[in-house]
Amino acid sequence: MTKPYSLGLVGARGHTGRELLRIIARHPNLQLDFANSREFAGMPVTHIAPEITKLNFSALSPEDVAKRRADVVILATPDGAAADYVAAIDTFSPDTIIVDLSADYRFTDQWVYGLPERNRANIKRAKRIANPGCYATAIQLAIAPVLPFINGTPVAFGVSGYSGAGTKPSPKNDVAKLRDNLMPYKLHNHNHEREATRHLGTAIRFMPHVHPAFSGIVTSVNIPLNGELDEQSALALYAQIYDDEPLVSLQEHEPELRDGTGNLGVIIGGISLSADKAHLAVVAAEDNLLKGAAVQAVQNINLALGLDELTAILPSE
Repeated sequence: MTKPYSLGLVGARGHTGRELLRIIARHPNLQLDFANSREFAGMPVTHIAPEITKLNFSALSPEDVAKRRADVVILATPDGAAADYVAAIDTFSPDTIIVDLSADYRFTDQWVYGLPERNRANIKRAKRIANPGCYATAIQLAIAPVLPFINGTPVAFGVSGYSGAGTKPSPKNDVAKLRDNLMPYKLHNHNHEREATRHLGTAIRFMPHVHPAFSGIVTSVNIPLNGELDEQSALALYAQIYDDEPLVSLQEHEPELRDGTGNLGVIIGGISLSADKAHLAVVAAEDNLLKGAAVQAVQNINLALGLDELTAILPSE
């Protein structure tokens, strides 16, 4: 067996970092070189990831990270925190593959947008990959098959578990405030609204809400159409595009939030056309920490390294 690729994880202590560590631990072609977390520096990684042994959390500066010259660096940092790491890696280790999980590089053509189901060819062998947002992933996959038939602005109503709000205390991850509650927030100009609009090439509107579940999201999308599709043709389009996508599953009935929790991919269902053929309803569910973050990041790493896309994601045969 060839030597594993070295990998560094910056922002290892968060919910997504935990899921990434779980996948990396079972990846036959990746070796974790460092897990960066200032808060946990010096503690064994087993503190949150018992699968990772003989490694402590580190507190490396951006320049220190770059000078480790890992084959791959994952940036699981909050929005606005990636730039110093990217600049240092550009200077000291430009051949390092960077997968950034924040929104910082999803709006620039200088980085490859990492939604494999829509951009697989460009991700292969890419060095700078912007991992999509969780809601933006579900929204795009729900809408993409009928893009040529859209006549108006699709509207998405989303509900997520509170892990999407991160670990920094806020009302959106306050379990007491969320109990028996549904909390709307940022109903205009949400990052994922702008992201889906940019990468679909058509305007969408998005209204997110937080639910007291820990993880999982469900997004109900109403898509205005030009009247040229019947329901069977619409269903055929989704089947044609996604039948060969191992992380997209189609079903007849609407998926629920709990269906997305723990699911490695995206479930799309409830595809139905209004009687006047003017509106298509589509529901998509996923786990915000998995296909919405960690699983997608590893998909992108596998593609960039020329490995099988599903290595360490799906059980091997």
